[in-house]
Parts: sequence; C-alpha cells; structure tokens
Amino acid sequence: MTIAFQMLGAPGHDNALLVRVQTGQTIHRLLLDCGAGCLDAVPVAELQAVDHLLFSHLHMDHVAGFDDFFRHTFNRLDRPNTVWGPPHTARIVHHRFQGYMWNLAAHLEATWYLHDIGAERVGRWRAEAAEAFATLHEEPPLPRQPVIAHHDYSVHAIPLEHGTPSLGYLLRESPRVNVAPARLAALGMRPGPWLQQVKHPRPGDSPSVEVDGEHYDVGRLRDILLSETQGDTLAYLTDFALSEGDMEQVVEALRGCATLVCESQYCAADEELARRNHHMTAARAAELAARAGVGRLVLFHLSRRYTREEWSLMLEEARALFPRTELPWDV
Repeated sequence: MTIAFQMLGAPGHDNALLVRVQTGQTIHRLLLDCGAGCLDAVPVAELQAVDHLLFSHLHMDHVAGFDDFFRHTFNRLDRPNTVWGPPHTARIVHHRFQGYMWNLAAHLEATWYLHDIGAERVGRWRAEAAEAFATLHEEPPLPRQPVIAHHDYSVHAIPLEHGTPSLGYLLRESPRVNVAPARLAALGMRPGPWLQQVKHPRPGDSPSVEVDGEHYDVGRLRDILLSETQGDTLAYLTDFALSEGDMEQVVEALRGCATLVCESQYCAADEELARRNHHMTAARAAELAARAGVGRLVLFHLSRRYTREEWSLMLEEARALFPRTELPWDV
C-alpha cells in the first residue's frame, strides 16, 4: 500500500488535495478542502469515488468548490456520503444543501452524514435527500481520535488556530503484514487461502488452521511467519499560525511523518503580516518540518501577492532550513 496525492488548484489561487490510499486491490480517495475551480481537472468518475470530504475550516476559499462536488454526488448510493470539519461544519454544509430547489426530491435515496470535530468528541448529523435535505437529524457522537478508522488507513485531526478553529489531518496507512517466504519454506508449508486467516484473523475465527491435513496454532504461525512494517503517512496543514506552545504540540503530532503538505502564504520578510493574518511563512513551515523530522515538505497555498520569481525565493528560504522541501507546481 502507499499514499499518493494530487494537488488541485494553482499557486496564488484556491487549493485542495486529493489523496489516494492504494492497497493494490482497492483505492481509497479522500478530498481535503474544496476551493473554487479545484475540481476542474478531476474526472467525474473520480469525484464520484471520493470516500470522504474533509474541510480544514469553512472560509470561502476552502469551501467554494463544494457545489461542483455535490452536483455529482448528491444522490450517491454506492458508498457513504461523509463530510468532516471543525465545529459548525454540519450547520454550514447543511445550508449549502438547502441552497437549491428540490422539487423532484421524492425519488432520491441518498443519506449524508455531516461531522463536527470538537475537542472532546465528534458531533454527527444526518440529512436525507428524500426530505429535500430539510432537516438535520442529530446522531450519536463519535470518538475524537482517530476521526476515521478503516482497516486500511486512519485519519487523525490536528487542532490548529486561524483566528477560528482549523484542522490539520494526519493520514496513516495501516501497518503492512507480510509473509516471510523463507520461513514458510522452512516449515515445509505451501501458500494457500489459509494464510488469510493467519494474516488477518477475525473475531470468532478458530484458534487453529488446517494446512495439508495438519492443524496449527494461528498465534504461533503469526509469530513465525509474519513481519510487520509501518505504513506510509501524510499530513495536510493549512491556514494556521503557531505560537511556540502550539509548535511543540504539532511537532509531536507530526513526529516522523513521511510527507508534510503545508501552507506557506508569506515570505520570511512578511512574517509580521503572516502572524496578523494567522498564516505561515515558508521559513516557519520549514522549521516545523525540521523539528518534526518529517521525510519531505511540500509547500502550497502560496499568496498571489507574490510573483512567480518570489515564489521561487520562498522555496529557497524553506530549503535553507529544511533541504527536502519542494513545490507541487513548476513556478
């Protein structure tokens, strides 16, 4: 498995991130934010296959493209329709649902689940297409962490401050469980369907497995045959500023992350302006990456106040502190 991402939008304009968790057998798609025009380059079939939409916050440049997404998914039935974000996400997105005429809603069947990720829990509401999305039905809350728990990956929320609550997201691919062929051969055993029970035991499974007429203890076979490697990780942080205390908390959350996708609205010379507007400079993002020991830093969400040449200088400012920094576009 691996985590791949596609930056949507352009420098100086609204951005979003399309993430694909690829297992070799299936692809899980997550859309992080949804700025204006960001989905123009995404085929409709790909949009319809997005499993989760997660907002960092609900400022206009991060939600203005939602209508494009909703247009192609409002009555989607082949998978759950889920939206996540900080407090007030459900209320704001529900207003978006109600911004259309639904006189033909009686034949619709889709259900949408809207989530407010708070400090202690995740509030959850349900809206029904057949009701013309008229009512927001409150559902039982969910645990705070992880926000999404799938057997192939998990998503954790990182609280950030942007003059309003903002959220970063950390995606963790589940550990990869592999069978050591040499150990299998040393036991004189051949691969077969029985290996699935050893690799992925489920509640209620027998504690033993039959192989070529012999019964073996599943726990012992796991100890002998399996090795586990950590999965890929990706973090997405945008529209925030860091006090020194906040820096330490975010550093701990990101410790050892493979890829950090982080906003860099301003150059180092405009640090005071960045602080007033609750944004990051490229240098500050690089400091965060260095202190967290991430594998690489990808800068995005660059301010249009700068020229392309100045964007290149911002990249150099970051590389002076964290050499493994890159931009997702040619500037």
